Amino acid sequence: MDRAAKEQVVSEFKEIFNSSEIIIAVHYAGLDAVAINSLRKETYDNKVSFRVTKNRLIKLAIEKTPYDHIVELFKGPTAIAYSGDIVAASKIINKFSKNNDNLSIIGGALKDKVIDLEGIKDLAALPSLEEIRAKLIGLINASSIGIIRTILEPSTRVARIISTKKS
Repeated sequence: MDRAAKEQVVSEFKEIFNSSEIIIAVHYAGLDAVAINSLRKETYDNKVSFRVTKNRLIKLAIEKTPYDHIVELFKGPTAIAYSGDIVAASKIINKFSKNNDNLSIIGGALKDKVIDLEGIKDLAALPSLEEIRAKLIGLINASSIGIIRTILEPSTRVARIISTKKS
């Protein structure tokens, strides 16, 4: 890789570190190309990105970013998952690491807050933004139906009483 290409990679990673809400660092030693492509497809489908890193270039790119405190994670065959959706990234990487022994989560961060493996597992257990939205819509619909029934109930009772008095 020539100097211009390295500078391009450093600037791309610097942009990633400046714009992502979550960075999850993983070791991928032993994963074959099929497994990595499967992970990339799954992350892409969920608006999460996965990228193999060059540690020396990462150490240059991470300087003066919100993630400069996790530079020590980048040793060995490292890759990162990053996204604006904290829960989606955590869920995908956690699920994939459970099914593939060769992918191990080594840590991550939410901007200036370091998270360990347990923190990532906790984030993965949270409902996604879409699930929360669906539950809220369900609650709003359920409560509006209940309000309508409550409002209509007195008139329904009056109608029943009148119909029983007629007979």
